[in-house]
Amino acid sequence: MTNGSQKGGGNGSGTGTIVAPKSKTATKRPSLYRVLLLNDDYTPMEFVVHVLERFFQKGRDEATRIMLHVHHHGVGECGIYTYEVAETKVTQVMDFARKHQHPLQCVMEKK
Repeated sequence: MTNGSQKGGGNGSGTGTIVAPKSKTATKRPSLYRVLLLNDDYTPMEFVVHVLERFFQKGRDEATRIMLHVHHHGVGECGIYTYEVAETKVTQVMDFARKHQHPLQCVMEKK
């Protein structure tokens, strides 16, 4: 028997428990992507407003403001999202525009 003064808490065979210091796990924020609408001379303005309301949850006033910005400047930002969300929104808008026979273009770019 021991008197409790033995270090390592084992039977002297070197099989004691070692506590390793906890390393800090740094989580990196995901890259963000801007979803943009491109102007064309054929897609009706009201259709663009509808797209902004439906796929980007914009109110009528904000959707109209973005649509006019696209009309006057050639491009306008619909929102900023993670890669997967931005990719999904671009696909949804493009599919919806094709289904309604409009040449509206929607793209994404890294912020």
